[in-house]
Amino acid sequence: MAMDSNSVRQRYDRLAPYFDGLEGFLEGLLFRRLRKQLWAQAAGAHILEVGVGTGKNFDFYPDDARITAIDFSPKMLAMAQRKRQRKYLDVDLALMDVQSLDYADNSFDTVIASFVFCSVPKPRKGLKELYRVCKPGGQVLLLEHVLSSNRTVAMLMNFINPLVVNLVGANINRQTLKNLQACPFQKIFVDPASSDMVKLIRAVK
Repeated sequence: MAMDSNSVRQRYDRLAPYFDGLEGFLEGLLFRRLRKQLWAQAAGAHILEVGVGTGKNFDFYPDDARITAIDFSPKMLAMAQRKRQRKYLDVDLALMDVQSLDYADNSFDTVIASFVFCSVPKPRKGLKELYRVCKPGGQVLLLEHVLSSNRTVAMLMNFINPLVVNLVGANINRQTLKNLQACPFQKIFVDPASSDMVKLIRAVK
C-alpha cells in the first residue's frame, strides 16, 4: 500500500509517546537481542543510524565512534533527545528523511537501520541514499522484517497489510532484500541465523 511521507510521519508523531510501550513485549522477547547482534558488526570512525526513533539502539552504540542519528518524525526525535539526555550520550541527532539525506557522498563507514524500511514510502530510493553516503569499502547494516517466503503466510500478510499501514504506517510485506539487491553493492550477506520474516543483512559498498 502506497503512502506519502507526510502521512507516515503523522502516524509516527501520533504514536511517539506510546511507542516503547507498544513494542515492549517483542522488544524484550526478540528485538533487543537482534539489535545487539546488528550493532556488534558496526565499525569505523563515523556511523550513521537511520530511523533512530525513540533511541532503542542507544545501549548498543560503540564507545569509539562518532555517531550521527536521524529520524523524519519530529516527535520520535524529541523522545530520542530526552533519552539521550538521561543517558548522557554523545550522539548528533537530526531531523531528516532517508529518501533525501543531507550528507555528502562517501561520508560514513557504517550506515545502520533497524525496522525502518517497512515505513519508507519509496524504499529503493532510501536504500540508494544509504549506498550513496556510505564510504567505498564501508557497510550498510539492516535489521528488517520482510514478506514471508511461505506462500500462505505471504498471502495473509498481503491481505492484512493495508490495515497495518493505516494503523501505524508500517508495511509488513516489504521485500527489502530484493530492494537492496537493486543497489550496486559489491556483496550482500544475510545472517544464516535470520528467521523467515526477520532478517539481519550486511551489504558492502
